[in-house]
Amino acid sequence: MKSFFKRRSLLLPGLVIVLGMSLLALLAPCLAPYDPDVSHLDFILQAPNAAFPLGTDELGRDILSRMLYGARVSLWVGFVAVGISSGIGIILGLSAGYFRGLTDEIIMRGVDIMLCFPSFFLILAVIAFLDPNLNNIMVVIGFTSWMGVARLVRAETLSLRERDFVAAARVAGAPAWRILLVHILPNAMAPVLVSATLGIAGAILVESSLSFLGLGIQPPTASWGNMLMEGKNVLEIAPWLSLYPGLAILITVLGYNLLGESLRDLLDPRLKRR
Repeated sequence: MKSFFKRRSLLLPGLVIVLGMSLLALLAPCLAPYDPDVSHLDFILQAPNAAFPLGTDELGRDILSRMLYGARVSLWVGFVAVGISSGIGIILGLSAGYFRGLTDEIIMRGVDIMLCFPSFFLILAVIAFLDPNLNNIMVVIGFTSWMGVARLVRAETLSLRERDFVAAARVAGAPAWRILLVHILPNAMAPVLVSATLGIAGAILVESSLSFLGLGIQPPTASWGNMLMEGKNVLEIAPWLSLYPGLAILITVLGYNLLGESLRDLLDPRLKRR
């Protein structure tokens, strides 16, 4: 086990960060010392101290409690958005790669059209017409970030559909849906797992950016992005309001990127070391 992690030096820190942040988010109701939305008017803009380990904001709310509950929002957005985008990408990628012909042309031209628009500005345009709540943000991020997964799955499917085990299943009379779900999809999941891991980091960044711009999670619900937005107004006198959410975003995104890079090295046989 030690040699396994030694050969993959990025895997262990990535796992520690991802599991640690997930555990903090899961246990937020137990770990948070205060209600994240309750104001302590006698302790406005308190620097970190024994009573408030990470200080308080301009409304007297405990930063530590809001950080823990903000982790739940950010990670939930990442998981759900990536689940939506991966589901769409897998379905379209499998269809395009297996059936080819007109189906492939229609799907891939749709991918090309979607890739013409910068994804963040496309998300901004859609969010402008919707209520900026948690559910809408997750759905919009998911429906505007499936193109990479579709291309990966299509490429894998084009290769796998010519393999002997797929040809044998086809000759045996297996229906197309069974060939896709039983024979092709399990063998095409390696790049999808890597893409999903990196996609979670991307979704967290997008949500944080939207919240910072005031188009994401709305106060008083805590998210790391809107905590950054609130902290920028008092940056000179209370830098901890922006420091801790910024570090949380940095560490979490770094953890998922390290994990994604390690999974790529682990699952791609062309990158395995002898």
